[in-house]
Amino acid sequence: MRIRFFWPKKETQLTDQELIEQYRKTGNSWFAGELFRRYTQLITAVSYNYLKDNVETEDAVMEVFEIILRDLQHHEVSNFKTWVYSVTKHHCLKKLRKGSLESIDVETALRNMAADDTQKSEALRLEDHLEKLEKAINELSEEQKKCIELFYLKQKSYKEVSGETGYSVNEVKSYIQNGKRNLKGLLVAAE
Repeated sequence: MRIRFFWPKKETQLTDQELIEQYRKTGNSWFAGELFRRYTQLITAVSYNYLKDNVETEDAVMEVFEIILRDLQHHEVSNFKTWVYSVTKHHCLKKLRKGSLESIDVETALRNMAADDTQKSEALRLEDHLEKLEKAINELSEEQKKCIELFYLKQKSYKEVSGETGYSVNEVKSYIQNGKRNLKGLLVAAE
């Protein structure tokens, strides 16, 4: 049996799409290899960006080449650069997930669960506090409420609050100071 190889004479003139079509039509891995050669730098940069390790990056680059050989036969690819970027990113994320799952032991998992419970209770406490704060702000006079919201929630300066409300800068300062004092009283009463 005689094996025939097809090596295009003007390989650098073929577009990415033409290389994909030729690879799908002939099964000749040279076409996929030419695509890989064109985008090796991109694949390497993306891999290193996620994996942060030279050896892991080299492995990932070769694994992506294997994915290209396998998947180009079965997937419609209209923009190879975008496709190979996405394939590389997902492959690296998969490697990171697999590596992190292998390195977690039972003791660490239990510690993480306890930390998650603490974070959940802290989040619930904070949410409760924010609800009480919102109710208290709504009980302030309209002037105090408006000035407090602009100054603290929207992080405007005294001058900006003055410009938006029409109050003088001194009035804004007074509304904020009195509003803070009233908020403290309302929050203590709500406890």
